[in-house]
Amino acid sequence: MDNMRKEQFRRKLPIPLELKAQYPLSEEATALKEARDAEIAKVFRGESDKLLLVIGPCSADRADSVLDYVGRLAGVQKEVADKLIIIPRIYTGKPRTTGAGYKGMMHQPDPDKAPDMYEGLISIRMLHKNAIEQTGLTCADEMLYPENGRYLSDLLSYVAIGARSVENQEHRLVASAHNIPVGMKNPTSGDLSIMLNAIRAAQGRHTFLYRGWELMSDGNEFAHAILRGSVDKFGINHQNYHYEDLRVLYDLYFDGTYKNPAVIIDTNHSNSGKKFYEQPRIVNEVLHSMRHSDDIRRMVRGFMIESYIEDGCQRVEDGVYGKSITDPCLGWEKSRALIYQIADQL
Repeated sequence: MDNMRKEQFRRKLPIPLELKAQYPLSEEATALKEARDAEIAKVFRGESDKLLLVIGPCSADRADSVLDYVGRLAGVQKEVADKLIIIPRIYTGKPRTTGAGYKGMMHQPDPDKAPDMYEGLISIRMLHKNAIEQTGLTCADEMLYPENGRYLSDLLSYVAIGARSVENQEHRLVASAHNIPVGMKNPTSGDLSIMLNAIRAAQGRHTFLYRGWELMSDGNEFAHAILRGSVDKFGINHQNYHYEDLRVLYDLYFDGTYKNPAVIIDTNHSNSGKKFYEQPRIVNEVLHSMRHSDDIRRMVRGFMIESYIEDGCQRVEDGVYGKSITDPCLGWEKSRALIYQIADQL
């Protein structure tokens, strides 16, 4: 007997190829993305001294405020282009520890209405497409559901795999088929070997099942580490961005078996204890470590920062424009000042 009831299947959704044909990226924007991807690749290959800033809301919620925010980043990018490459976070799926709460724009394109996956798929494609065509910046998203990646595969310049997904075999294998950087976070336990095993897997060649296809991947030379802190069995947060932490990672990571070893420092989550206002301090400490160690400067390729228009977070029903409805974020004025501070130190 089938273990899933027929009535649970609501409707057949369009395949990625259909949505790509219906909502194509313009030729000009496609060329822009290719140029941005090449510039980002140079950072990971060590051919560029620029740092990456993967920065933006904890989760994308409303298209108008997200595009407003990305447009502001685009203005700052022009001023710091010689030092930084800004990759806006447009995270359209939100992992939920207990399964409850807002699961992101892909599930719920309007946070005030019921989930609608059909409208959600259209909304997230249009949001990423509009971000490129209206601001000139290509963006990042999280690989929460590996099989859904094809809906955005022609639009993204960066993909992150979260702390709760990094041990999953499917995430690792799908990452190996990407040709853009995929960041592997350390798991919530903080075990660096799990993160490094994920990177090694993603950099390898594989044959696996994907969306009904037998897929053969070549390996992703840009799979890399993201340090986000950890939580112990008592629920206490532990940071892993300090000088000593980076030295430990360097000794494990630079053993000659990884391609383009690199780390992005996630300044929120367990590294800040979700105290969003700590993010500038964390960035400045890491920059200090980079100045005092050529090894750390060689390894650290950028920062991941949770930032939006307004400080903090809110309930969905509060309706404050540009304020996170999931984890608290650093507001725009503080974020802009932080970007300039980073550029000034490079």
